[in-house]
Order: sequence, then C-alpha cells, then structure tokens
Amino acid sequence: MPKLKTNKAAKKRFKITARGKVLKPSTLRRHLMTDKSSLEKRGLRGWTAVDETDRKRVDPLIPYR
Repeated sequence: MPKLKTNKAAKKRFKITARGKVLKPSTLRRHLMTDKSSLEKRGLRGWTAVDETDRKRVDPLIPYR
C-alpha cells in the first residue's frame, strides 16, 4: 500500500495530544478584540479540542500521528 500524504494546511492548524485528541486554536481572536472584555480574551487563549463530528473530517488529513 502506498504512503499517504499529510495535508500541510491541516498539519499547521491542528495538534494531536498523546492520547490522540485533536486540538485547534481558539476562534474569534482575529479582529473586534476591543469589544471583548479581558476575561473573554483570556478565555480564548490557547487550544481547544475539536468536536467529534469535525474530527471525522480532520483525521484523514493527518494520517501519521
């Protein structure tokens, strides 16, 4: 069976944890930040887990973890 190619865009956007969870950067951080409170902005830092329904679309893009 031939080797599978990793989607480079997905590789840059997602991280895989040691237990196999898929993480993505938080959304709503690009613009309109002045309207958000400090507490709201602090909560958007870091990474969040990808939902199981979306994970089915992400998994084939990153075949070798």
